[in-house]
Amino acid sequence: MYFTKSIFVIFLLLSAGRLGAQFHPPAGVPGTSAIHVDSSAFIAWATNCVVERGLQQIGVDSLGFANVGIDEYGTGKAMENPVVSLGDGGIATLMFQYPIKDEVGWDFAVFENSFDGLFLELAFVEVSSDGENFVRFPATFLSDSNWTIGSFDYLDAHLLNNLAGKYAGGFGTPFDLQELVDSAGIDIQSITHVRLIDVIGIAQSDMCSRDHTGAPILDPFPTPWPSGGFDLDAIGVIHHQGPNSLDNIITKEIKVFPQPAISEVNFYIEGNNENISDVEVFSSSGQLMMKFQRVLLNKLSFDISSLESGIYFIRMKKGDDIYSSKFSVLR
Repeated sequence: MYFTKSIFVIFLLLSAGRLGAQFHPPAGVPGTSAIHVDSSAFIAWATNCVVERGLQQIGVDSLGFANVGIDEYGTGKAMENPVVSLGDGGIATLMFQYPIKDEVGWDFAVFENSFDGLFLELAFVEVSSDGENFVRFPATFLSDSNWTIGSFDYLDAHLLNNLAGKYAGGFGTPFDLQELVDSAGIDIQSITHVRLIDVIGIAQSDMCSRDHTGAPILDPFPTPWPSGGFDLDAIGVIHHQGPNSLDNIITKEIKVFPQPAISEVNFYIEGNNENISDVEVFSSSGQLMMKFQRVLLNKLSFDISSLESGIYFIRMKKGDDIYSSKFSVLR
């Protein structure tokens, strides 16, 4: 009996080594790729979300569609809104103030609401530069061919790659656009849409979702509830074409005072004071807060009494040049 148990334990360890040590581990474990919601890496969040609901349980039309949350819950910073549930095979398409672009490292991250990092509901991630042509990140799910997942069973993050929902709530699963550099139909320097498609974790070959190798992807199934399927919390942007991007932005000629500002903020641009136009103020999440047209003074004073405490970015044009800086508001 002892010998039999020992062999079984060795088999499990070998299986874990084969299946479970391939990809990044759970949040909080050394080597994880999980990014916390409050990380300074995030410079913006999705500003628009459109959801096409899936059924609470595929193949059982009588249960109806998932219905927890509203489309707008997919926008803004993670953990600040409730979630929106997609249902089996449901789709969420998200847009942004500025296109996401590829730079060194991760470019954006998707947040789900897993309460423990073990009960994981997954989604494919696709991107587009025009809202029509989408390219999917090559998802991978490592599993034994005889493995099945029930409604309340757990998954191991080690087995998952390029699938949203890999980490616990409050931790984003990141994606690197460089992986799609050779893909036709998109410009990885100008991603305007991110689409999430709920993984249907059933093992049946005619209904299951499959990874880029053709292997079935398993996640908790069935989840026949109004909150079934992937629960979208947010998408955080790490690199984009916005005002806090370093590309073609000049900041050294802008002086901002006082810092922090309370009721009024002043901006001073050295040099010729003509042809200043398209002055825009954005929140730290990328939301346009204020906009002015055609300013002919080299000293700009704005009433900011309507702005809440926080960090803001200002962008303005002067001829063919774009200038950018940031300021803080204290209430």
